[in-house]
Amino acid sequence: MKLLKQQYVISFFLITLISSTSVFAQDFQGKAVYQTKTTMDMEGWGGGQMSEQKKKQMMERMRNFLEKTYILNFNKTESIYKEDEKLAAPGGGPGSAMGGAFASSFSGGPQYKNVKTQEILQDQEFFGKRFLIKDELKKLEWTMTNETKQIGQYTCFKAVAIKEVDENDWRSMRRRRNNDEAKESKKESDTTNVKQITEEIEMPKTIEVVAWYTPQIPVNQGPGEYWGLPGLILEVNADRTTILCTKIVLNPSEKETISAPSKGKEVTQKEYNEIVQQKMTEMREMYGGRNRGR
Repeated sequence: MKLLKQQYVISFFLITLISSTSVFAQDFQGKAVYQTKTTMDMEGWGGGQMSEQKKKQMMERMRNFLEKTYILNFNKTESIYKEDEKLAAPGGGPGSAMGGAFASSFSGGPQYKNVKTQEILQDQEFFGKRFLIKDELKKLEWTMTNETKQIGQYTCFKAVAIKEVDENDWRSMRRRRNNDEAKESKKESDTTNVKQITEEIEMPKTIEVVAWYTPQIPVNQGPGEYWGLPGLILEVNADRTTILCTKIVLNPSEKETISAPSKGKEVTQKEYNEIVQQKMTEMREMYGGRNRGR
């Protein structure tokens, strides 16, 4: 049975390669639309003390922050991944420090990947300053399986990897759990207190990533930082975030220019993380000083 599955996979790849030769010419370009959704542990952030109506209101305010639409324009070696400007809500997000100045570091501009030169560039604005994060494209160690499912008209195969979590990736942030939590919950809460928020945050070291890719579109691309599989990645499940492709257009009549962003102060990912951490330290000290002066 296992041998038959392996033979099916090999046959599928060969048939796909032969049938797609004319479609994926030298000037080939594609466009994929992705819906992203990140769930939030309301209980861990004091949601256990909220009424159901209050939780619903909070999640509604956070919808523009947690649910977004992105467009990936790609060719055989390059891609640009950016939020759909027509659907982006100006000033959207939770009405708290996490959704205001504190969250400004989490909403980036266009992201460029080049799988040939192994390069990734991220246009990023942080507290009014524009950065160009330029770094080496990290490759995940994918474990490919024979498991398949249909996404739209495409047959997709499952691949799994373990990914190191970036220290500033808000999607995996959790409230720190400790034995004093019950005691702390009795203290007066201030949701605008950046010092309190940043001290309660913890990040996992690694997360499991499940990707579904289709060899029917044989490009080494995917949404965000995901790539490295023998076909376009149509779905990603990473910790609390799901990214799902809802539309694909191959060789559109109006092709987008795929070029690397060039504006902003050039830094590596490590340098940018250090800048963010320094800013967070300054904010903790500033808000801590205000509280002590009350």
